Amino acid sequence: MPLDNVNAVVESAVISPLTMLYKRETETPNQNYMTQPISDTESRTYTWAETMSEARKVATRLKSYNYAKGTKIAILAKNSAEWIITDIGIMLAGYVSVPIFATAGKDTIAYVLSHAECPMMFIGKLDSVDAVNEVLGETDIVSVAFDYEGTPGATQWKDFVDVEPLKESPVPDLNDIITIIYTSGSTGQPKGVVHTYQTLCWAAQNSLTQLEVTDADRGMSYLPLAHITERVLIEFASFYSGMRIHFVESLDSFTRDVKNFAPTLFISVPRLWTKFQMGVLAKIPQKKLNLLLSIPFVGKKIAAKIRGELGLGSARLWASGSAPLAPATIEWFHKIGVNISEGWGMTENCAYGTSSVPFRTDKIGSIGKAYDGVTIRIAEDGEIQVKSPCNMIGYYKDQEKTSGVFTNDGYLRTGDKGEIDAEGYVRITGRLKDIFKTEKGKYVTPAPIEAKIMENAIVEQVCVTGTNLPQPIALLVLSQDALKQHRDVVADALTETLTHVNKNLESHQRLDRIVVFSEEWSIENDLLTPTLKVKRHVIEERFKPVILGDYSEKIVWHETV
Repeated sequence: MPLDNVNAVVESAVISPLTMLYKRETETPNQNYMTQPISDTESRTYTWAETMSEARKVATRLKSYNYAKGTKIAILAKNSAEWIITDIGIMLAGYVSVPIFATAGKDTIAYVLSHAECPMMFIGKLDSVDAVNEVLGETDIVSVAFDYEGTPGATQWKDFVDVEPLKESPVPDLNDIITIIYTSGSTGQPKGVVHTYQTLCWAAQNSLTQLEVTDADRGMSYLPLAHITERVLIEFASFYSGMRIHFVESLDSFTRDVKNFAPTLFISVPRLWTKFQMGVLAKIPQKKLNLLLSIPFVGKKIAAKIRGELGLGSARLWASGSAPLAPATIEWFHKIGVNISEGWGMTENCAYGTSSVPFRTDKIGSIGKAYDGVTIRIAEDGEIQVKSPCNMIGYYKDQEKTSGVFTNDGYLRTGDKGEIDAEGYVRITGRLKDIFKTEKGKYVTPAPIEAKIMENAIVEQVCVTGTNLPQPIALLVLSQDALKQHRDVVADALTETLTHVNKNLESHQRLDRIVVFSEEWSIENDLLTPTLKVKRHVIEERFKPVILGDYSEKIVWHETV
C-alpha cells in the first residue's frame, strides 16, 4: 500500500532560482554569502552583490559564443565559489550545466563531454590534472581555468570574466532543462539524469520547510557539487534561504575549515562519519570515553568538547546519506550529542525521498519517513517505488532506460528493497541487483549482513559476495586504527564478529570466511564511486581469484593469497 505524505507540501508555485538571486542582489546586496579559503591565513568572502556581478560577467561571456539556447556547458572541479558562480552564469545565459565529478578518469570525462555534446568546459581545483589534460589534448573543446595554481585551460578565469556584467535579468521557463547530472557509474556507464527548473527547484524549496533552513544557517560545501545532494541541500537551498556557505581549501585543512566556520547544518557520508569516530577514539580509548561520559556534569563537558574539536559545536542538524550508516555508529555519536539523521534519495528524484528529521533513537536504522509531497510504496517484489514532483524527466538520449525505470502509473523504480512500518518509517533491506544466488541455489541479500559486520568499529569497508559459492564470504578493509594493532588481536576480533553475525543468520546466509584487504578501496583505484559507494561489480570482477580461492582459515589476509 502506498505511503502518501502530502499534508504540508508548500502550496505556492515553484519560484525560479534566478528570481531568488535577483531578490538577494537587490534586497541584501552587502550580506556575506560565500567564503572561499585560499591558504592557512587567507580567504575570499563574496557578498550576494559580488556573487551576482561575477555570475553576470560569466553570462555575458558565454552569450558571446552565440551557442543555441539549451547548450550544455560542463564543469569539472572540486567545490568552490567559482563553481557556484559559473552555475548561476550558465542559468543566466540560458544554457544547461553538466557537472563532472572532480575525481573522474579520462574515459568518463570524454564520455560525458561527447554524450552531452558540450562545446565548453570550466576546470577548477583537482587532485590530479592528468586525466583532463589527456582529454584536452584530444579535443577542441573550449576550456576555461578557474584561478587556482596548476589548473589547465586555454582561457584563464580572470580573462574570461573581464567583461561587463549582463544587464538583463531573465526568468527561465520552469519546464526548461536546468542540468544533466551524470550518475557516478556504480553499475557501468554513467547515465545522464535530466532535471528541469521545476523538478530540481521543487525539491530545493520544499527541503527548506522540512529541514527548517533559514538565512541564519551556515552550511559547509565539501561533498561534490557534481552530486545531486550537495546541489539541492547546499547550493540551491542557499538561493532560497539565504544561508551562508563555506568551502574547504583542501582535505588537509578540512578540520580547520569546519572549526573556523562552525556550521549549523552538517551533511556527510558514512565513510567520513566513521573517520571522525576513529579520530576521537585515537585520542580517547573507548573504555575511558565510556567512563567519562557516565559521570554527571563531566560527561556533558566531554561531549561538548568533542563536538567542538570536530567543528560541530554549533550544529543543530547532522545528516548522513549516500549509503547506510551502521546503527552502532549512529548510537555512538548520539552519546556525544551528535544526532545523525539518515535520509534517502537518488539523483533521479533530486535526493528528496525520506528524512529521519527529527531524530528518534527508536528509529535508528531506518531512512526516515517520506518527505511531504512524496508518495512511497513497496512493490510485490519488495522494491521501494517513489512518485513526486521532483522525479527526473528522463535519462538523456536514452528513452529505453527511461521507460524501464518508471512504472506505468509514474512511479520511479529505485532498485532498493525495503519495508514500511506502522508510523511510515522506511527501512532499506538491500538492493535488488545486489542479491546473489549461492551454489545451493539460495538467494542472499548482502546489505543486512554488511550492516552487522560494520558494527565492529575496526571495519571501515565491507562487501559480502558469493555468487555460485557454497557459502557467502565477506571482503573487508580495516580502519586506520586497526591497521596499527597486532594481527592476532585483529584476527580474534574479526573471528568474534564472524561468530556473532552467523549466529543470527539462516544456514544458507552464514559467512564461510572473512578476507581482509591491505589496500584501501578508493575512488582512485576505481573501487568506490565519487560518492564513496562500493563498486560491488568491480570488486567482484577484480578479485575473482581471491573470491573463488580455497582456504582453510576463517580469517584470510589478502596479501598472503
